[in-house]
Amino acid sequence: MTPLWSYFRLPVFFTVLGLVLAFWLGLATTGTLSGAMSFLLIGAVLAVLEISLSFDNAIVNANKLKDMTPKWQHRFLTWGIIIAVFGMRILFPLSVVALAAQIGPMAAVALAMSDPQEYALIMEESQVSISAFGGTFLMMVALTYFIDGDKDVDWLCAVEERLRACASIRGLAIAVVLAVALGFTLVLPEEEGSRFLFAAVCGLLIFLAVELLGQILDASEETRHLAARGGLGAFLYLEVLDASFSFDGVIGAFALTQNLFLIAIGLGIGAFYVRTMTIMLVERKTLAQFRYLEHGAFYSIMVLSIIMFAQSLMHIPELITGLIGAALIGLSLVSSIRHNRSPEGH
Repeated sequence: MTPLWSYFRLPVFFTVLGLVLAFWLGLATTGTLSGAMSFLLIGAVLAVLEISLSFDNAIVNANKLKDMTPKWQHRFLTWGIIIAVFGMRILFPLSVVALAAQIGPMAAVALAMSDPQEYALIMEESQVSISAFGGTFLMMVALTYFIDGDKDVDWLCAVEERLRACASIRGLAIAVVLAVALGFTLVLPEEEGSRFLFAAVCGLLIFLAVELLGQILDASEETRHLAARGGLGAFLYLEVLDASFSFDGVIGAFALTQNLFLIAIGLGIGAFYVRTMTIMLVERKTLAQFRYLEHGAFYSIMVLSIIMFAQSLMHIPELITGLIGAALIGLSLVSSIRHNRSPEGH
């Protein structure tokens, strides 16, 4: 088995490289050593923020990856990290600003460089739509996991057994998510409410489209290769899932700095650790060893989706989000260890 320390060689390398770039960026931007040290500290904080918010993402990635062919595992862990770092941490904020300000991509880059405060303001004004889209997608991910008649392991039995019993009710998850989204729409001011509802419906449609496309693509791949599982459809699902997880980190980063490139460096460092944790969970079969760890991740996803909805009404510090997720995963890990030590677990 691969030694534990060897998994983190690449993330440590990119951490050092990223922090050096953050220091250089601070020096070039402010022209002072104190400014450079400030950029270095913010970059490190952003990396820690991204790791703490994304551990549940790594667990869900590992759950999906274990059923994928080695070819598609490799593609996700190579192409996927490029999309995660450059797509979500750089192109996504630029796209939001370009659409909101009705300017071109290059003009959005120029705005980020010349007027970072205005750039950050546009991102914050788009938070209602981003929260609705990401919250809807993540809530569908969590409910689809729990409302599943084939699920045979329960952690919080009183809750999960009831949800599993509802699996025969077609469209229940969709109805629940739409009801929650409609409730927030009614509470918000009219203009914000309409944007919230539109973004929520888009999030739902994207989830359903990815699910449908995944079934079609993976079914056709199984026809060509009988042993193939989890191909392009699973790849697309994981990419959209990573995007949804990244929304709160990208938006929250603007509370620390308005510099787009510093945000990309800090969150990019965190993305490499998420990739490493995913690989480690798959190769060391950690999910099989700790039977409730996956449950903790999906409860964390459910809480994150509710928090993203709530952020359309109020600001919730990312520290709280990270602590809740860590607590749920930690409790599920403790429960798994207790099960393994019990007579039932042997």
